Order: sequence, then C-alpha cells, then structure tokens
Amino acid sequence: MHSADVAIASLPKIHLHCHLEGTLRAETFVELTRRAGISTRYRPGQPDIAGPEDPAEVYRFANFGEFLLTFGAVSRSLAGPDDYARLTREFVADALAQRVRYGELFVSPSVWAFFHPELDVPATIRLIVQELRAARGHGAEFALIADVTRNFGPESAMRTARMAAELAGDGVIGIGLGGDETRFPPELFTDVYAFARAQGLRAVAHAGEAAGAQSVRDAVEQLGAERIGHGIRALEDPAVIELLRERRIPLEVCPTSNHLTGAAASDAPHPFAELDRAGVIVTIDADDPTLFGTSITREYELVARDAGLDTLKRFILQAVDASFLDGARKRGLRDRVSAELSALGAN
Repeated sequence: MHSADVAIASLPKIHLHCHLEGTLRAETFVELTRRAGISTRYRPGQPDIAGPEDPAEVYRFANFGEFLLTFGAVSRSLAGPDDYARLTREFVADALAQRVRYGELFVSPSVWAFFHPELDVPATIRLIVQELRAARGHGAEFALIADVTRNFGPESAMRTARMAAELAGDGVIGIGLGGDETRFPPELFTDVYAFARAQGLRAVAHAGEAAGAQSVRDAVEQLGAERIGHGIRALEDPAVIELLRERRIPLEVCPTSNHLTGAAASDAPHPFAELDRAGVIVTIDADDPTLFGTSITREYELVARDAGLDTLKRFILQAVDASFLDGARKRGLRDRVSAELSALGAN
C-alpha cells in the first residue's frame, strides 16, 4: 500500500450519503437469496430470472435503471428484522474499520414494505437503531434518514413521512427523496416535505443525478431541501450553481456512483472539483458502496488523487458542518475530526 493510501485509510470519515441497504456485503446477499430460494436478479412483474451466485458478479449492472433493480433485489433479500440487524452489524463493523466517525444513513422503508408487507417496519427501524448505537462505544455515531422513495408516489411518501415523525425520538432525524428522479419530480412531494419540516424533521433530496439542473432548483425551492444528494448536474445551469452557493446548500457527491450510473461521464474527471471552484459546498460519500464496488475510503482516495489531501481535508470538515447534529455536538465532532486530521499531518 502506498504511503498516501495509508494516510487516507487513517483519516476520520463522515457519511452523509450512504444507503444502509446498499452496504449489504455481496456474500451476505448471496446467502440470503439462497436461504429464501430467490434469484439475485429482480424484474417487476416477471418470474425470477436466473442470476449469478458468485459474489464477485451479483452487483454488476449496465445503467441506472439496472442499478435500481439491483437495489430492489437486495431489498427483497432482506426479509425480516434479523436480516436488517445483521446488515447493520456488518455495516458498523465495516464503518469502524474505515474510521468512520459519524453518519446519517438512508433507509427505504417503503421499499421494504413493498417486498415484505408483513414486516413490522417501525420495529425494524428501532432494531437498526439499537445495532447502530453499539458503535458509540467505539467512537462513532449514526442517525437515520427515511427515504420516501418517489416511485411509490405522494401518498406512500406521506405515510413514510408520518412514520418518520413518529420515530423522531428513536434515531430518525429526517426524510430523503430517492428513486426514479426523471419520472417523479420534486413538485409531486411538496406537501410531504412541508409536513416533515413542520414536524421538525430535516429535509434532503436526491436531485441533479438522473435529471438536470431544474430538478436541483425544485428540490431546494419547492421542497426546502437542506442538502442535495449528488446534484452534479446543477453545473448545466449557472443560475442553479449560484442558488446553491448563495443559500449554502451542500452537495453529497459520490464519484464512483456517478460514473457507474452515467450521471457523470466515465471518460472524464468527476466534476466535484468544478463544483468546488464554483463555490458550492462539496462533501464526499459512497452512496451504495458494496453495490458500486467501492467504499468511503476508496472515494476519499479518488478525491485525494485528483485534488490533493488539503482539498480532501476541507471536504471532510465541510461534511461535519453540513451534518444535522445540533450545535454543541457538531462543534465537538468538528474539534475531534480537526484534531485527528492535524495529528495525521493531513492538512
């Protein structure tokens, strides 16, 4: 391992855009599908098609649509609370091994209920939170953001938002908007977000990934999104870049994910540096790390390679500042992360 890689492995890390289901180890996914007698592939309304069982092959996909189906297959394999508890334990182990200090993780309860209507979703979320709290003894802390999953429409989204509000004291801090951005634009969910904000939930939204700059503007202006997941296509409209800069709306940027889904050209450098030069607040994350064959450490390595350790350090601190921790806890985390960065000579 090169000395630069050793330094990055030692850096404290922050998750602001990580889907818990998208951290399922490939080996665990294969085990769960075998136990349930289902394929590692999923196609809506069709009988199971044969899927690979080699862990090295199960997470291969050709485009964003196939990725969403892969995410569906993973969600289908997670059939009960014990599966989610295992998923969470394995996530915590992997996160601690990478020196993750804090994270706000997406979960998609409407997807769970679609595949397993009998699942007690609130109880499962509480079990996940219980498993996440075990990380506190090892110097890490995590909270949950309930993704309302735009594909199921506004009524389903409102049900998820109401459940998130009920679980606000049990580790859920906000709502997000994932899924098919092109067919389900932000304006469909204005009432959902208004309700969530009125309940004290924080608001984030995927935008500017599969759809263009207008999607980013709508997420900010119509939904009141405080952070944007991805957001890289804001570069298509200088006025939207100015909006993000003026309102200081951070972007949760996931380079490998963007290249693999086609949100960013695979034959060109990722535009995170261009966004940074434009004055937009950039944070770096891994999205669905195991599905994309990456990790937050790997994403940090990519940024350091292209922009240097000084820029990476700044992005890490920007992630702390962009978190939804309250003032005192945020200051405490920033002090700790700053001290670790300085001790490692990463500044």
